[in-house]
Amino acid sequence: MMRIFKIVAFLEGISLLVLFSNMIFLKPTNMELYKTLLFPVGMAHGLLFIGYIILATMFKMEENWPFKKYFQVCIASVIPFGTFYVEKKIL
Repeated sequence: MMRIFKIVAFLEGISLLVLFSNMIFLKPTNMELYKTLLFPVGMAHGLLFIGYIILATMFKMEENWPFKKYFQVCIASVIPFGTFYVEKKIL
């Protein structure tokens, strides 16, 4: 189960970075490509985010994580590179 959580955390972090780079680099230069890529990347990121939060909640209940650790894991999902930090340092 922990392996699945680490994989989801990694993929969620990658999707967040791809989504940010899509917004920063493609939007000003090529609006049509931006609109084409935004939906699939945004949908993938949304699904991975929901999976990440659900798995974090499951681990909190199963392994009796303290609230501070659970809060750090959840907040890391909205910070760029946060899930990579969680994967290496907290888990």
